[in-house]
Amino acid sequence: MTEVFVSIGSNIQREKYITKALRLLCLRYGHVRISSVYESEAVGFSGTPFYNLVASFHTGEPLLEIVKQLRAIEDRCGRIRNGARYSSRTMDLDLLLYGDAIVTTENIAVPRPEILTEAFVLGPLAELAGNLRHPIRQQTFQQLWAQHDVSQRRIRPVALALDAALPCAR
Repeated sequence: MTEVFVSIGSNIQREKYITKALRLLCLRYGHVRISSVYESEAVGFSGTPFYNLVASFHTGEPLLEIVKQLRAIEDRCGRIRNGARYSSRTMDLDLLLYGDAIVTTENIAVPRPEILTEAFVLGPLAELAGNLRHPIRQQTFQQLWAQHDVSQRRIRPVALALDAALPCAR
């Protein structure tokens, strides 16, 4: 079984769609561990702030099947794909890590480059998997977070009661 890490973000009916996406991940993959939820400003456009978190689960599914399933969950959450690349969305699921695999194709980059650049990805990942090592950098996610530019850490913890709504998560 491979441990998978997924970034989850929403800035439209944030709590509703994050809960729905986590329920769908639980239905598909069983037990899902989640970080705290953080609020961050929209990147690349002016819009409602996002709620972001990182989830992890174990699976025997191949990487491409996981990508397909994440896209299906986005669709079930009402994701609109014909808009601008940087725009508001009900759900954004990005595969961050697939074990220690390093995969770069036209459509897939694992580990996801945003791990190293975006606080709303690295912060929750460091919280959830701080002692794991980045497959390329070979530093722990705690080390990478400690080195992250403090002036770029524009994330704020948000108290969401996800435990009660999602018994398969945490």
